[in-house]
Amino acid sequence: MKKQITVLLCLGLTLSAYAQKENVTLDEIWTQYKFHAQGIDELRSTSDGERYTTLSSNGKGQAIVAYDYATGKPVDTLVTGDQLEKAGNKIMIVEYELGKGEKNILLSTAVEKIYRHSTIAKCYVWNREKKTITPIMGDEKVLYTTFSPDGNSVAFVLKGNLYVRDLISGKLTQITNDGSDDIFNGVSDWVYEEELVVTRAYFWSPDSKAIAYYRFDDSKVHVFSMNEYHDSLYPTVYSFRYPKAGTPNPSVDIKIYHIQNGTTTNVSPPGSFEYVPRVKWTLSSSLLSVQYMDRHQDSLVLVLADASTGKTTPIHTETSKTYIEMNDALTFINGNKEFIWQGDGDGYPHLYRYSIDGRLINKITAGNWDVTDFKGVDEKTHTVYYLSTQTSPVDRDLDCIKWDGKDMKKLSTRTGFNDADFSSDFHYYINTFTDAETPDFITLHNSDGKLLRVLEDNKTLRDTLTHYNLGKRKFFSFTTSQGVSLNGWMITPPNFDSTKKYPVLMYVYGGPGINTVNNEWDGSTGMWYQVLAEKGYIVASVDNRGTGARGSEFRKCTYLHLGKLETEDQVEGAKYFQSRSYADKTRVGIWGWSYGGYMAANCITKGADYFKMAISVAPVTDWKFYDSIYTERYMRTPDENPDGYKESAPLNYADEVKGHYLLVAGTGDDNVHFQNSIEFVHALEHAEKPFSLMIFPDKNHSIYGGNTRLYLFTQLTDYVTNNL
Repeated sequence: MKKQITVLLCLGLTLSAYAQKENVTLDEIWTQYKFHAQGIDELRSTSDGERYTTLSSNGKGQAIVAYDYATGKPVDTLVTGDQLEKAGNKIMIVEYELGKGEKNILLSTAVEKIYRHSTIAKCYVWNREKKTITPIMGDEKVLYTTFSPDGNSVAFVLKGNLYVRDLISGKLTQITNDGSDDIFNGVSDWVYEEELVVTRAYFWSPDSKAIAYYRFDDSKVHVFSMNEYHDSLYPTVYSFRYPKAGTPNPSVDIKIYHIQNGTTTNVSPPGSFEYVPRVKWTLSSSLLSVQYMDRHQDSLVLVLADASTGKTTPIHTETSKTYIEMNDALTFINGNKEFIWQGDGDGYPHLYRYSIDGRLINKITAGNWDVTDFKGVDEKTHTVYYLSTQTSPVDRDLDCIKWDGKDMKKLSTRTGFNDADFSSDFHYYINTFTDAETPDFITLHNSDGKLLRVLEDNKTLRDTLTHYNLGKRKFFSFTTSQGVSLNGWMITPPNFDSTKKYPVLMYVYGGPGINTVNNEWDGSTGMWYQVLAEKGYIVASVDNRGTGARGSEFRKCTYLHLGKLETEDQVEGAKYFQSRSYADKTRVGIWGWSYGGYMAANCITKGADYFKMAISVAPVTDWKFYDSIYTERYMRTPDENPDGYKESAPLNYADEVKGHYLLVAGTGDDNVHFQNSIEFVHALEHAEKPFSLMIFPDKNHSIYGGNTRLYLFTQLTDYVTNNL
């Protein structure tokens, strides 16, 4: 009897402990930010590579503090909020940049976002020796202020013109004078920023005596306009140049301004090219590298430009049967005699070593896996650092190898997603690790990979998570009816019972080169999946053909026919779950955002027999509405590929919609225009198909700000629970 009582008591305690577990709430996710992982704000390496700096904020105010890499101890305070106030400018530091030797510090405040990457801000220079703070351009907000390599000057962009201020004499030089609504010097236009990630479009020469810069002429690019409704009796109109597929692109010139004599050199293109995706100085201030690409984006030429004459010499050419993906691996080494290049000519993205005249010296990396990110090279040891998928497509390893292709070594020790921020001399790196169950775990290592200390373990968040009823994320793979192996993950309800049947909500992005099946912490959205899991849903995701980390053939097989193979694979994912004993085959839904919204629209039209419900947030509904660089990279122009465009547009298949469909969009979306949703609404109405519509006035592609995310995900949760 005593034993029975003890067993019952233990069982009661266990059940009580389980019952005390909490359920995640939407308010905790998007109002309290209770599950937000801590990081290291504004991390920078000092010029000597021996220290790193961070921006700290506490009850005593802000401070930029330097820590010793070797010991981890704070060794210097570069500036504090009190010092700035005493010097006459009490500002809130948002971003900062270190000048050479950390004698000057560039401070940005009142930062205002423009598009995805660009911002304008009030900028100041703090002189550590004199304890003075100097505004760069008075109260004017400027773009992309940056120090010269010698630290004695700053350059910036204001109203489409490029300026330089000498920090010693205070002299201000206006380099260009033709900036306007259509002409941009030193800063990119919308499409280059969004699709080629060209943001600060000027570059200091190594000797600080010249600046190479882009000049954009958008006068032939068509204007797109959006109404802005908030706090206005009559809506105002916001207009900007946006080249849609098949329409005129910006005209781009590369110029070099010589500071000492005030002259400008025009760089001569090596023929007729549509795009200039990258500009970078070599190790010599007399040679500038420029990459030119044709409109199809299947041919790229790397040239060296003489800084004094602008004459160019081609040294390397890349071609592809599909398209070339841009990267930032180009690095000049060995006294400017060689360079490192990343290409996928052998079927996987890998690193190569070339002589400065374009002769291949050796492959640096090789294998049936992708180099996903080049992190840099230590010139002294000839060591190259990069991220790879050697472990699996769902993980990221930090690796190193000698530039002769020998002595490859895996530096990361934990399986999941690793990233690294190296010191300026590559003697140390700070590694950020996550996996599906682990928020950011940030550690400091020496260049050999030895762990020196833990900088942030997010223990508070990890402890918080133990109090919640969380389903575990499980990774799986399956083979489709076409013989294609696909990777996926699923989150099952916390009290999952394999003898019961559960509805399934699939999450999709599916766009070229972008994976959702990653062994990494999924942040706020991942916690929303836990809300759904607690409500009895299986949440899952499948990486279709066209996504990344599995070589060029898998990634580029969707060329000219976006949406076709991707939709087939998402249908195969639905079929996979419908064949599982624990899934309710009549209750499979799908949702996605941006390209994922496009995919959800495809799945509720072409794949409607397999999905009961779909949610599209900010979807493309016809690729003719999207921008030139992205769309034509994968589809060419509408005139060249009319059938591909027709077959890829969900709005052409509105009459095939079945089940429940929710369309969500922001009217202020500068990326995927509200036009996409309006046109789909027209098509659905014409086809007499029922649907639900949620509009967010003046919100951009991310649909955030204020109470927006809480409201949005409350509505999404209700839609799922009411319709799936």
